[in-house]
Amino acid sequence: MPESFAIHVLKQQGPVSLSNDALIRRAVSLVTDSTATLLSQTTYALIEALTEYTKAVYTLVSLYKQYSNLLGKMNSEEVDAVWQVVIGARVDVKTKQQEYLRLESSWMTALRLSEMAAEAAYQSGADQASVTARSHIQLVKSQVQEVRQLSQKAETKLAEAQTEELIKAQGEESSLPQGILGNIDAGDDPYLRED
Repeated sequence: MPESFAIHVLKQQGPVSLSNDALIRRAVSLVTDSTATLLSQTTYALIEALTEYTKAVYTLVSLYKQYSNLLGKMNSEEVDAVWQVVIGARVDVKTKQQEYLRLESSWMTALRLSEMAAEAAYQSGADQASVTARSHIQLVKSQVQEVRQLSQKAETKLAEAQTEELIKAQGEESSLPQGILGNIDAGDDPYLRED
């Protein structure tokens, strides 16, 4: 029976005899290096996308605050113009959110691969590769967590600005003459009427 090519090549390398365990440790080291590269790239992309999303959210917060401050000082055409800008900013936030969610999914996959590679390195006895991989995993997790906290803070500010705008808008509506709002009472609204 002919020898396989891989075995033949290894035997011809010289006096250095490589055991199966040594070959596995080498292979696992290569895998941990590759997964670390993938994890680094997806981490960078995710952090960049989260940062862009956070900037877009803060832009929207600023627009809501400006709009709230101008309520009652603008005519209907100006209100419409401002709302078009707000709508554009909301679309931008949504687009950036979808992008970071897509990248977050890739990052989670890379994270799982790195964790599996670190475990394989540990089980094969490639201790240095395992320790390096686990350290890298902890580092990128903390980096992503920091940026996530910043985006969550921005989302909280957005919710506050939207609430403030709603309260001011309701205050403006209640101060308008009755003819502008229309006369709505329980008798006019079929959902509020008791039959």
